[in-house]
Amino acid sequence: MGYVTAVPHPRSQAPGPARAGRLSLAVALLSGALGAAVALLATRQQWSQGTATVAGGAFPLTAKGSDVTGVPAALAIVGLAALVAVFAVRRAGRLVVAALLALSGAGIVVAALLGASDSAALDEQAAQASGDTSASVDALSHTAWPYIAVVGGVLILLAGLLALRFGRLWPGMSGRYERSGAPQPRRRAPAVDPDRPEDLWKALDRGEDPTGA
Repeated sequence: MGYVTAVPHPRSQAPGPARAGRLSLAVALLSGALGAAVALLATRQQWSQGTATVAGGAFPLTAKGSDVTGVPAALAIVGLAALVAVFAVRRAGRLVVAALLALSGAGIVVAALLGASDSAALDEQAAQASGDTSASVDALSHTAWPYIAVVGGVLILLAGLLALRFGRLWPGMSGRYERSGAPQPRRRAPAVDPDRPEDLWKALDRGEDPTGA
């Protein structure tokens, strides 16, 4: 008595690498775009506040993230450009761009953490308000926005790490090749029947010689 071996349907088991590639691509795109948006938004918000003594009174001072440091906003734009460029290059070029994406996220994290306790921007405003170059800000306090910028940097860093690990499985922008890497075959023009006037006119419209001469 023979035994019948059950063969699973091809669609019942998705290939592991292909599934990992699709999942990592979706996560990288989402985290990279969201991280850049969060970092850019955070740099436009108030990071610190304090007071300066002017004419015997307290003068309120505030500083936005862009006043404290321009690094997070610049790196967010670089990271966003690198996220798009990942799909325009292949092999070694993709690794380089992915590394740039990860470094952009790491740079945002470092710059935002340093800016969370920085008082240089408010000290400069205090000196301008009081007319004393040695003046400094009093009652200095910081908001949570620098740490929100850190979150944006972490998301961009995650996108870069995913691109480094799974980027070889991601598709490129070019549409000239199929997934197998082979060029797509050209579509042949339909045969012209000389006994059918409509076929002759269609051939002429395509710029072909319907007589075959």
